Amino acid sequence: MRQKRIAQLSIFDQFAEHELGKELSIMSAWLDEFPEFADLVAGDLISVEARSTGRQGFSAETVLRCAILKQVRQVSYEELAFYLADSLSFRAFSRLPNEVAPRKSALQALIGNIQASTWEAIQQQLLQCAQRRQIETGRKIRIDSTVTETHIKAPLDSQLLWDAVRVMVRLLKSAEALDDTVRHRWRNHSRVAKKLARKIDYTRGAAKKQVLYRDLIKVVDKTVGYLNLARAVLTLSGTGQSPEVDRWCAEVAHYQPLMARVTDQTRRRVFQGEQVPVADKIVSLFEEHTDIIRKGGRETQFGHKLNLSGGSSGLILDVMVERGNPADTARVCPLLARHIELYGKPPRQLAADGGYASQENVSRAREMGVRDVAFHKKRGLEVDVMAKSPWVYRQLRNFRAGIEAKISHLKRSFGLSRCRWRGWEGFQAYVWSSVVTYNLMQLSRLQSP
Repeated sequence: MRQKRIAQLSIFDQFAEHELGKELSIMSAWLDEFPEFADLVAGDLISVEARSTGRQGFSAETVLRCAILKQVRQVSYEELAFYLADSLSFRAFSRLPNEVAPRKSALQALIGNIQASTWEAIQQQLLQCAQRRQIETGRKIRIDSTVTETHIKAPLDSQLLWDAVRVMVRLLKSAEALDDTVRHRWRNHSRVAKKLARKIDYTRGAAKKQVLYRDLIKVVDKTVGYLNLARAVLTLSGTGQSPEVDRWCAEVAHYQPLMARVTDQTRRRVFQGEQVPVADKIVSLFEEHTDIIRKGGRETQFGHKLNLSGGSSGLILDVMVERGNPADTARVCPLLARHIELYGKPPRQLAADGGYASQENVSRAREMGVRDVAFHKKRGLEVDVMAKSPWVYRQLRNFRAGIEAKISHLKRSFGLSRCRWRGWEGFQAYVWSSVVTYNLMQLSRLQSP
């Protein structure tokens, strides 16, 4: 008997019959509800496509889905490239064409080009959809702050000076490739600098460390002299007008002020005994935007403070990535203003951590239309000033505790504890991508599209 012909299944339907596969299938269906997301991402990818000289690039939809997949599974670009080549569920979710297996370098270039503003626009459209479907009305919110660290080592002055020497030696070697006459005009002191940095780390006693620091700074200053000489040679030679030399000079101009700040803060701290203000400190040559954050009596962290607001549905409604270490009390009104801009009206109830508590914040929140305000710690405020009854205050205080679980979930499962993307723009994009991915997964668990 002749067997009936079976219709060939599309690769985009082949999700594994497993809990993770089903979850990816629902998330994919949610993304299908928003074809405009691809238009938002496409605007960020135009410059990347213009530089492309290899095979035809991926669609904007595929790039967005790969970025979400990376955050969902918390894998590296290399691991993501492997899973996209190996897993039918991953390929189905990302909408990859048949027999196309992206490399990690292509994934990194494309995903890294999605801007923070694009992620924020995607977040707002997801929340508007959740509002239309009555999943999240925004009438009851809770706020708290946390810190996401940048991907740097513990900042020691000795290590920063050693980093400065390493960077300059790399630049000098690049200068040699551009003009061979640079070769005999400098010496590589990186081994000496590394030994001195190690000795400082393991030496006890301020007097002994001062001697080593003085020698290390001499090495840095000498290498800076070599770098200035190399720049003069390149700019005066016949290669001075080439794009490669322009890029080299731009890189030197970027690093030199940072290295000067490292040397200055070391002299002030080690030799003059000065306590350098936080505003004058630099903790990394490569992530120079990093802030020094100390919350309460907890250990010092190096990254950026985030102020987050969440709703009763468990969705994260907003996140503000801060520069510096602003007081929590100063961030309540900006968060409320952003909420009103998104939802068109203020929340009826607001619950916040004790660090946000102040009489001014209660008064300003009331002026903006909030009926009940509850802080985890009263900070001298009376209950009847914040809420209409003790019962409402207790309910809101208990409701506030849920935001801590959401922040913990974001840090453990969506990489918000440490950002591994480079630069200030990359940091913001990473935070927003984590929030968008979390909300997309939360929506898929709350309701099928």
